[in-house]
Amino acid sequence: MITQFSDITKNLEIDCDVCVIGSGAGGAPLAKELAEAGRKVVIIEEGSHYSTKDFNVNDTVISTSRLYRDAGATVIFGKPNVMLAEGRCLGGSTTINGGMCWRTPEKIMKRWQWERGLQDFTPEKMDKFFSRVEKTIKANPILPEARNRDSELLKMGAEALGYKVKANIRAQDKCVGANQCLTGCPTEAKQSMLSGYIPQFLAAGGDIFTNCRVKRVLTRGKRAVGIEGVFVDPMTKRSTHRLRVQAKTVVVSGGAIQTPALLLRSGIRDEAGLLGRNLLVHPNAKVLAVFEEPVNAWHGVNQGFQITEFFDEGIIMAVNFTPPGIVALALPIEGTQTLRTMKNEFHNLIMGAALIEDTGSGRVRAGPFDTVIPTYQLNDHDFRQTIRAVALLCEVFFAAGAKKCYLPFSTFTEIRSVDDIPKIYNHQFRKIDLELMTVHIMGTAQMGSNPSNSVINQFGEFHNVKGLFVSDASVFPTSIGVNPQITIMALATRTAAYMVDNFGNYL
Repeated sequence: MITQFSDITKNLEIDCDVCVIGSGAGGAPLAKELAEAGRKVVIIEEGSHYSTKDFNVNDTVISTSRLYRDAGATVIFGKPNVMLAEGRCLGGSTTINGGMCWRTPEKIMKRWQWERGLQDFTPEKMDKFFSRVEKTIKANPILPEARNRDSELLKMGAEALGYKVKANIRAQDKCVGANQCLTGCPTEAKQSMLSGYIPQFLAAGGDIFTNCRVKRVLTRGKRAVGIEGVFVDPMTKRSTHRLRVQAKTVVVSGGAIQTPALLLRSGIRDEAGLLGRNLLVHPNAKVLAVFEEPVNAWHGVNQGFQITEFFDEGIIMAVNFTPPGIVALALPIEGTQTLRTMKNEFHNLIMGAALIEDTGSGRVRAGPFDTVIPTYQLNDHDFRQTIRAVALLCEVFFAAGAKKCYLPFSTFTEIRSVDDIPKIYNHQFRKIDLELMTVHIMGTAQMGSNPSNSVINQFGEFHNVKGLFVSDASVFPTSIGVNPQITIMALATRTAAYMVDNFGNYL
């Protein structure tokens, strides 16, 4: 059963076996597995419940205000600031992501084995968990007829240069290419948590409370015993009635910013003092290319291919078209020039993205008045990598026939041919001249076998608080360099299997 704000008329106190905070890629799979194993499981979700019929609103302002934290305007502070798009709704960020499905790269698993003592993290041992997830979310290649022209141009440019390209695997079932992934799939083709895991969780007898912000994880000694939260009116943002859950086990799945902030506010600390540290953001720099021909990039699925030629360098490239308001925001120009560009060039635009496997990290702190303060400083290596990635993406677009590329720099905004690419390297950029954003945040409750260099153990349980688990991208020890969605789901499924096998330890 789903209980929403409008259903609440009094303070509530409930008991359960497992309380899961968050309904995204980390929370929903774990909750579903435990409910199907016969446990009494409750999911607490801060956002509201929206279904497929609600996603037919073709209004970006309405969609972002409903589905995104801070209407998509969250900022990670630093030089430069990094814009963060994070879901706050039932299904979490899976409701508003592109559904990309890439398994954890083998080189990353090897790092985790060697550096963190996570010996079970091999492709062979993780295969059963990935396979179970992929079957549930129907991870499949995109149908050729659903691909859009911007993806085909990206592929064409890469192949002209001899660069490796991979077709995306996506969580989708007969996607028709509506290109509304980022504002909620209106056809239910995208297999977010709303389409598979949450219905299966409910069918297994699970309960969900939406519009409830968890204020504190409750502990007794060195053991988690429940949570306290408040129901928040989604319209007025005022808190009304309270919720108290007594649970044998608590799982925090709020994402790599909200999870450490909640735990820190709850007075929970790890032995190594690493909770909230090691914030990894997988920086994303945009390049907008203008072509002579109409591209109409909103026709077709939002990302058909990825360029993987430079993956071992920590760079992947793709296209990802967004609604007009976001395209306008992404342009490195202002005022009447933006209006003129949108009027004359919008149909001919491609929005490309270069993503960097970051080697530096930031930090999440719990601020006053229930605020969260994320900070991140782009290091010199990653800054140079970003400039290189922007240059490479421009090269691909020019090879595909672009006549101009808009750059993500405030002091150098466009180039008009491949011969202009050296100007990118010759320009004296400061880090604050660069515009970055992210949708892949990781690392703030890192996993490892040794409490002296990690927050949680290999199964997601806090080293020094029994019955307290973390199940989201917070647990990643390092950046993984690819879309993290099914890595989160596979780890959640593995954690659930461990909890089922050992649940007697938590009764």
